[in-house]
Amino acid sequence: MHLTFKPYELQLKHTFTLATSSRTTTPVMLTMLEHEGITGYGEASMPPYLGESHETVARFLNKVNLSDFNDPLRMDEILLYIDAIEPGNRAAKASIDIALHDLAGKIMNLPWYKIWGLNKEKTPYTTYTIGIDTKDVVIEKTREASDFKILKVKLGRKNDKEMIETIRSVTRMPLCVDANQGWKDKYQALDMIHWLNEQGIIFVEQPMPKEQTNDMAWLTAHSPLPTIADEAFQRLSDIPKLKDLYSGINIKLMKSTGMREAKKMIDVARALNLKVMIGCMTETSCAISAAAQLSPLVDWADLDGALLISNDIFKGMEVINGKVTLNDLPGIGIKMR
Repeated sequence: MHLTFKPYELQLKHTFTLATSSRTTTPVMLTMLEHEGITGYGEASMPPYLGESHETVARFLNKVNLSDFNDPLRMDEILLYIDAIEPGNRAAKASIDIALHDLAGKIMNLPWYKIWGLNKEKTPYTTYTIGIDTKDVVIEKTREASDFKILKVKLGRKNDKEMIETIRSVTRMPLCVDANQGWKDKYQALDMIHWLNEQGIIFVEQPMPKEQTNDMAWLTAHSPLPTIADEAFQRLSDIPKLKDLYSGINIKLMKSTGMREAKKMIDVARALNLKVMIGCMTETSCAISAAAQLSPLVDWADLDGALLISNDIFKGMEVINGKVTLNDLPGIGIKMR
C-alpha cells in the first residue's frame, strides 16, 4: 500500500461561533491509500480544540510505513500498528482508518453498512447546527434549515435564552442544544435545562466542563433531559467512566481514531445502556460519509459538517428531507467532485 496526503482548508459558509471560540475556516488533511490501482480516501479534520494541525498530522503520517502490509484486508493488524506509532494524533490516525476502510470496501465491492449487516433504511435524521450569532443571522440560518427535521443550537454564553427564543420565533421543529462546557454552576445549569425542556428540547450536549465530574453526575441525575458527553471523552477506554455521569455519548471519528474504534464504542455504549449519537467536526463529505456508514446503529446523528462548508471536494452521503441517506457505492460511499 502507498500512502499520500495533502493539506486542505475548509471554508465555512458562516462564521462558526461556540461558547469559547469563533472561526471561519478549518484545516484538514486529505489522505490517499493506493493498492493495486485502487485508491481509498480519508481525512483528518483539525478544529482548534483537538490540538492537531497540518504540521502535527504531516509529522505523524510521515512516520507511517506500510511496506510490511501487502493485504489491506488485514485491517485490525494495520490499525493496531498505526495506533502504536505514538500516543494522541487521533485525527491523523482517523485519516488512515477512513482511507483503509474505503480501500477495503472497494476491494470487496461493498459499502460498509452492508459489510456490517446494517439496514440503510434505519438511518436517523441529522441535526443542522445553528451557531451563536446575532439575532438576524440566527433567523437567517434557521430559515435556511427549513428542510431539516431537527436543529442543533450552540449555547454556553449569556444569551442562551435569546438564542432559543429567536429560533422559536421562526420554527417549532425539535431542537437539541450543545453548551460546549459553557455552564459552570450546576444549579443554574439545571434551571436552564428545565426551561429548555419547556421549549421542546430533546437533549443537552456537554452542558458543563468535563472536569466537573461530580457536578455532571448530579446534573444528569436531576435533569429532565438526557445529557450527552462530547468533550468529556475521546477513546473507547474512556466510555465506562461516563456511565453515571451522562445519559449518552457523541462519537466522532476524529476523536475515536476512525471507524474501527467508533463501531466498538457503539457496542460498549449499548452494553452500558447509554444513548448514542454519531457526530462530526467541520469535514468534507469524505469523513461525513464514513461516519454515516455507522448511523443505522445510533439514536441521533449530527452529520451536517459538509453542509456548513463552501468547498467540499467529495460527493457522498446526502441529506434528503433531513434524513441521512446512504448510497450503494463501495467503501465509504464517495466520489471526488
